[in-house]
Amino acid sequence: MAFSCFTRFRLIADGMRRSTGANVATIFALTLPIVVGAAGFGVETSYWYYNSLRLQATADAAAYAGALEQVSGSDKPTIVAAAAQSAASNGLGSGTIVVNTPPASGPNTAKKAVEVIVGQKLDRMFTLIFTQAQVPEQARAVALITDASSACMLALDPSASQAMLFSGSTSVKLSGCSVMSNSIASDAIKLQGSAGLQADCLISAGGVSLSNPVTTVCAAPITQALPAGDPFIDLPAPVAANPCQNDNKATLSPGTYCSGMNLKGNVTLSPGVYVVQGSFKINANAAITGSGVTIFMSGSSTVSMNGNASVQLSAATSGTYSGVLFYGDRTGMSASSTFNGTADSLLTGAIYFPKQQVNYLGNFSGNGGCTRVVANTIQWSGNSTINQDCSSLGVPNIPAARSVALAE
Repeated sequence: MAFSCFTRFRLIADGMRRSTGANVATIFALTLPIVVGAAGFGVETSYWYYNSLRLQATADAAAYAGALEQVSGSDKPTIVAAAAQSAASNGLGSGTIVVNTPPASGPNTAKKAVEVIVGQKLDRMFTLIFTQAQVPEQARAVALITDASSACMLALDPSASQAMLFSGSTSVKLSGCSVMSNSIASDAIKLQGSAGLQADCLISAGGVSLSNPVTTVCAAPITQALPAGDPFIDLPAPVAANPCQNDNKATLSPGTYCSGMNLKGNVTLSPGVYVVQGSFKINANAAITGSGVTIFMSGSSTVSMNGNASVQLSAATSGTYSGVLFYGDRTGMSASSTFNGTADSLLTGAIYFPKQQVNYLGNFSGNGGCTRVVANTIQWSGNSTINQDCSSLGVPNIPAARSVALAE
């Protein structure tokens, strides 16, 4: 049977179409896994990127939480726990976390800062056809703590009314430093009666109550501030030692005074650490001197100084207890210590009673005005001038009005 030219042409064209369709189907079948894999890799890469952003946010929040804990005066284990808790609540899950304070690397290693490094290993999805290894991701953040001011007086109680009280006819001048209260009470810092006060600033985690004007460098008191950290939180407590010492001598030696210290007449304290188990009392008309001393009040032991006594005591200028003159036991219960003395009395160093109220009644301060008072609560009724820069005498500055910001 003969075919026309037209019929032959149509048969050839139909064959070519069938051949082309088969080739396209084959090529499509061969390239489909590659196309799907590429699309999957794009989706998976987006997931990895999203998770890296989330992990960075987790590190940022953890570093900030740790820094806030450090500002409040917590020790390193508590700071680490706060950062870890923040990371867990932000979905770190089985990931890893490392907390360093100060940072172990970067430009802030010598500064007050908290560094957090978090890591996770992500399971693969589409790219599992290429490898079964998990994808490691890591994020790092550093929260920097900046001190805006220094305090000469710091009340540590977090909620007490009138945690820092100036009363009576007291006249206090703080040169180059501030008054700080960690209490959130509306009258955390209170000035009443005819009391007069000059300071760089009044800074409170709560509020300020003033019966008459104060003279400050700052335009107005700072309220609702971040609490200040306990500057002596890591200071170890001295250990009592045998034998017990006797206080009925004209010159006393460092050691443990198991029955307290009841000082009369002229008494000199030799340099060193005194552990007092019982009250430390300075009687009327006594003249007490001593340099390079630290007096540790064990348990709930208290200090009592008679207003007619002359007291000239100064802390060591170096060593573990540098700048600390009186140290109240952190394990003690609520109590009250009273510091009083004549106009020529000098208490040079820090008076540190984290569990007690300190009543400061005397018309005196330290050598060159170098006295610091850090206590649970403080009542000030004496007349004195206190200066900020006492570093040459080993007396530390007390940071106040701190701020926390992410720096890295």
